[in-house]
Amino acid sequence: MPKENPIRPTDEDARALARALIREARFGALAVRDPETGHPYVSRIAIGQTPQGAPLSFVSELAHHTRALRADPSCALLLGEPGPTGDPLTHPRLSLMATARFVPRDAPEHAALAAHYLATHPKARLYIGFADFHFVRFDIQGAHLNVGFGKAYQLQPSDLPGM
Repeated sequence: MPKENPIRPTDEDARALARALIREARFGALAVRDPETGHPYVSRIAIGQTPQGAPLSFVSELAHHTRALRADPSCALLLGEPGPTGDPLTHPRLSLMATARFVPRDAPEHAALAAHYLATHPKARLYIGFADFHFVRFDIQGAHLNVGFGKAYQLQPSDLPGM
């Protein structure tokens, strides 16, 4: 007997939920490959969005994950947190496969990214001007949305904002 595919057809509800998880994220788990050992490495980072809605972070050169992204921009982000009650596995989460793209300070888009980021991360004003901090835009290559038991979707970049 053939196995049933557990991935549901992507519909507008799945797209809307994935977009909401990106829009509402203030932090997430970033997975990179350690440049020295090649092993996976996970770090919690602040998450914002570009004005177009794509995931964005503001990272320090001193952070291990930044050095890893400089060595290999392939990465993954996990967005979505468990609610206050119930099984954590029943709450929606979005795994994004992405390529990190550092935005130079002299890039035309830098000022707009800073203004947009500060609107949702006002405490970043304390370090927005530090020379070792940089914006990183995450260009999504694909995504997996898990809405709970038996509710999984595979999304394409075109299903998500800013792509």
